[in-house]
Amino acid sequence: MTTHSIELTVNGRKVSGIAEPRTHLAEFLRGPLGLTGTHLGCEQGVCGACTVLIDGKPQRSCLTFAVSCNGDEIRTVEGFDDDPVMTELREAFSAHHALQCGYCTPGMLVTARDIVTRLGDVDEETIRRELSGNICRCTGYVGIVGAIRQVAAGKTAVAQNWNFEARQDVVAAKTVEATPVAEATKPAAMDFSTAGDGFSVLKQHVSVPAPANQVWAALGDIRRMAGCLPGASVDTVEGDRVTGSLTVSFGPIKASFAGEGEVARDDSSRTGTVKGRGRDARGGSSATGEIAYTVLADGACTRIDVEVRYKLTGPLAQFGRSALVTDFARRMTETFAANLTAMLTGGEAQSPAKAELNLASLIWQVLRDRVRRLFGG
Repeated sequence: MTTHSIELTVNGRKVSGIAEPRTHLAEFLRGPLGLTGTHLGCEQGVCGACTVLIDGKPQRSCLTFAVSCNGDEIRTVEGFDDDPVMTELREAFSAHHALQCGYCTPGMLVTARDIVTRLGDVDEETIRRELSGNICRCTGYVGIVGAIRQVAAGKTAVAQNWNFEARQDVVAAKTVEATPVAEATKPAAMDFSTAGDGFSVLKQHVSVPAPANQVWAALGDIRRMAGCLPGASVDTVEGDRVTGSLTVSFGPIKASFAGEGEVARDDSSRTGTVKGRGRDARGGSSATGEIAYTVLADGACTRIDVEVRYKLTGPLAQFGRSALVTDFARRMTETFAANLTAMLTGGEAQSPAKAELNLASLIWQVLRDRVRRLFGG
């Protein structure tokens, strides 16, 4: 099958990838780029769930071939995090009960923002006419129209100009800038991206209150390191080859990945890599990945820079989306850093060795933290 290399600017970032001529933009956004906020409904251009901005204009990404967008600027619902109009719309949608199942909401919000910015303060009839290309099967549209009218009230139309200031280098990912480590054992903001080869990439660093040489030596003991990560165990270590398992659960989905890997370390630069692959024989999920880490002295603490490349297939692949992965990985990194610190300082570990990695528990912890941040607790 013929494929083409394409380069786009997606949410202000240069991205590149390979696409077949028949691949539509929605598939390219949801697949290689991991931007699953763009929903696929009818795939005939009728429902509007897949609406995105292409060079500033709302268009159906299910009817647009990815190769035809080469060089274009694309903005998906994930690209409006800091947009003031979209912030108003999201709050108004919540206040007016303008969403129920939420499937149409990403496309509805993109269209609503276009209405507000392009037309300004408009009447209900105009809003309903402009929304005619976006179908909602839940709300009856009353709340949606009311939310848009509230946000549009008093506003004037503005010029449509979405020329983002993009990075000059071409990367195959949507990225988020990392921030410095705030305190010992706390992970920094996570940098998530998806590569053109189908792998996802996580970059983060953590700080451990121990000397760098002690941390480096500890990381060389693969069995001790496995004990710091819930659900992980090592069966055999023969030179640079290792076998082991990782057990995870998510509600009714349980998986025990049995796998093998290779470990490499460079004492002079204090860098190391772990490459591995594993498969859950019962559920059919499989994982391939590589961890690269660097140990750096950082005052009284030690900074560990980590880059993880991974690919999930099978039932657990549904948890490979960026928002889920970054939350889970952040919590896992916190646990690992805390357990590593406890191991080096004689403290108490947060979780017992070989305990099952329960993703449902991680979700609860993530939600609890978000609620605390929301209410300032």
